[in-house]
Parts: sequence; C-alpha cells; structure tokens
Amino acid sequence: MNYTYLDCLASFGVGGAHPGGLQLTKSILSREYIDQEKSILDVGCGTGQTSAYIAEKYRCSVTSLDSNNTMLEKAKQRFLSLHPPINVMYGSVENLPFIDGLFDFILSESVTSFTDVSLTIQEFKRVLKPNGVLLAIEMVLENSFSEEELKTIVEFYGISQLLTESEWLNLFQKAGFKQIKVEKFKQQFDENNIDTVTDFSLSENIDDKLLEIFEKHEHLTTTYKDKLGFCIFRCCV
Repeated sequence: MNYTYLDCLASFGVGGAHPGGLQLTKSILSREYIDQEKSILDVGCGTGQTSAYIAEKYRCSVTSLDSNNTMLEKAKQRFLSLHPPINVMYGSVENLPFIDGLFDFILSESVTSFTDVSLTIQEFKRVLKPNGVLLAIEMVLENSFSEEELKTIVEFYGISQLLTESEWLNLFQKAGFKQIKVEKFKQQFDENNIDTVTDFSLSENIDDKLLEIFEKHEHLTTTYKDKLGFCIFRCCV
C-alpha cells in the first residue's frame, strides 16, 4: 500500500503537527477577543488537540472538521469529557458543509497547503461572518531552495505547490479578505515546555512503512529547518 504523509499523521495520531505546536496556537489565540458567544471552526482538526484547548479555555462554540476518519475517531475520544461538547464533522475544506457567514474565527494549522489552495481560501471567506477572522499557519517557499529540494518537499508531503509569501497574499486578497497581516515564524523546540512536545494517539499495529514516513519527515524537518519558511496569516473579512 502506498501510504502518504497524512496517513502517517493519522496512524500516529499526531496532535499539534503544525510548526510551533500548541504553544504557538495559544499565543495566536491570546491576541484575539474570544468569549463564550464566539463560534470557531478548527479545520483539519486532526486528533483535536487545538479544539479541546479552545473549548476548555474559552467555553465557546467549537466545530472540528477533518477529512480523515481515523483522526476524527481519535478526536471524539479526546472530547468525551468536554462540556460544552465539540461539534465533530467529516468534510472537505474545499467544499465546507456549512451555510454562509457562520463562524467568527477559522483556525487552519498547516492544512490549507495540502488542498486546492484557491478553492479552500474562497470557502474560508464564504463561511466567515462579517468581520470574521481566518488564522492560518502555512509553509512558505523561500528563495534558498533548489529545484531538486523543492521537488523533494512537494512530492513527500503530497502538496501541489509551495507558495511564496506574496503568492499567499495574492490568493487571500483575490478571495476578498481585506485586512491581512503576516508574521514570520521560526520553529524552535524547548524540551522542557510540554506545549512544544508532540502529542500522540497511536493506532494499533502500525505498518513499518508508516514509521519510515515519520522518520523521513523528521529528517526533512531537520535538514531544512533553516530554509523552509512558515508564516502566520491573520485575514479579516
């Protein structure tokens, strides 16, 4: 069987797989005004680490969406003790199963790059309320990459393209987002901070091929840690 990087994440049940992990998520959300009246969509929620934090911290309405059933089952297990409950949904970010103007915030943590980016960003805009905010953490192409290195990353992660910062901005503007702020982020790891430690929810009988994919991801992360860029985009409707 030809497994993908996303299959690997699902089998290992990786929570906080995005750069910066839960620590960065907490920092980003702390800058926003979020109360119990707000509604938040966590797209590509994975095992639900971020959704669980939001529900416990802010006591607001949280919807967790993913297109991987293994991830969703693990998220549901994580959410069992939470009150208020989190609304868990299966769906594609390229065709969100929601009416227009439903959410105050959308959180996309290293998700959009794995989709048809243009379609996804348009969907984000559609389901946000007036003055709603998209918070996205995404990979960004920097000039330091050779063609061979770029090909390696694109093929391994199964993404159609790696966008520059200006290309991301272009797509956000084209979709109708009016206020866009960009912050560059450099991955740092503090082994003494629990929020930067990878969270796992392991499946039974994990195939050795999936372990090989995980090891290659670790290798690529280390190899390109000074070259692969990440940005935090804050886009307001």
